[in-house]
Amino acid sequence: MRKDPLVSIIISSYNYGHFLRDAIDSAIAQTYPTVEVIVVDDGSVDDSPAVIREYRDRITPILKENGGQASAFNAGFAISSGEVIIFLDSDDMLLPTAVEKAVACFTNDKMAKVHWPLWKIDASGNKTGDVDPKYPLAEGDLFDEVVQYGPNHCGGPPYSPNTSGIAWSRKFLEQVFPIPEAGFKTCTDQYLFVLAPIYGHLRSVAEPQGYYRVHGSNYSLNPLDEYLKESLLRFEQSCEIVSNHLKKKGIIVNPATWARDTWYHQIHTTIQEITDVVPSQASFILADEGQLGTSHIHAGRYRIPFIEQNGQYWGPPANDTQAIEEIERQRTKGSAYIFFAWPTFWWLEHYSGMYNYLMSNYTCLINNERLVGFKLEKV
Repeated sequence: MRKDPLVSIIISSYNYGHFLRDAIDSAIAQTYPTVEVIVVDDGSVDDSPAVIREYRDRITPILKENGGQASAFNAGFAISSGEVIIFLDSDDMLLPTAVEKAVACFTNDKMAKVHWPLWKIDASGNKTGDVDPKYPLAEGDLFDEVVQYGPNHCGGPPYSPNTSGIAWSRKFLEQVFPIPEAGFKTCTDQYLFVLAPIYGHLRSVAEPQGYYRVHGSNYSLNPLDEYLKESLLRFEQSCEIVSNHLKKKGIIVNPATWARDTWYHQIHTTIQEITDVVPSQASFILADEGQLGTSHIHAGRYRIPFIEQNGQYWGPPANDTQAIEEIERQRTKGSAYIFFAWPTFWWLEHYSGMYNYLMSNYTCLINNERLVGFKLEKV
């Protein structure tokens, strides 16, 4: 790679005209001097085309019929010239130093991917205080891990941020493009996540270099049943894709041997274990620190967050006394079950008084690596 490579920022957009200016402005405002900005509108029916025309002298526009995110990525990449490529979601933004920091990490031709965390912002652009992802990002040569574990260990946390937190080498992308459009109309970045470690090394930038906007229309906020179903299906597609690309390198693997224990598999199994125990139309208390993404009503069961206030998760208990009082308050209101999912297993040790109270007074129904659950009937 040349010392000062051209970088292509490809913004893909569909009906996000109200956020699009922020994304384009952030791409134009990079401190790195050699950047081309390509904006692909995927058949929007809002004011996106008008917004794009405002920037016609500073960007390369593509206005196409709707075909899904993969088709937008393919269209943008086809006309790009950069040695480094960033796909920026049109509801997100880059910090001015994002490209500069990314390019500094492409130190040799073995590099396939550089990534960084993203600040979470609300619909108005205000920081929420959270960072996505919260987990450490992967670095180095992960080829052997891919062979052993498949997409389990290269596609999701702790290995990759969302689309807008990644820069790719053109050398890598040319080996895997075009992206299959039928299978990746959404979550297109997963196709690239799982293949990057096969073709090169990864590096991370420690400090956030962009903003991930959470606004209520994000794909990951779809109903949990639908989101999990698609995520599990996409995992199976990823297994096939990874095994096919390994085969091109002379390595034959059986995708059936790779464990099905991703975050999504764990959530799916945990929810199934709860619904197997809790009768239809009954309510249950769930301690998960809000991480499982379950809706208030799931499969005809009513989920109560722990601790709950005005129907919302209100954070961990202050102490054992508050925890026990909350359990009894919800029990008297009709909740006959309480479950602790794995993100809150530390609670069972930290709130030892609460845990001992539950063990002494109620029947433990489930106790495994994902879930601990009690039936709130006095023993």
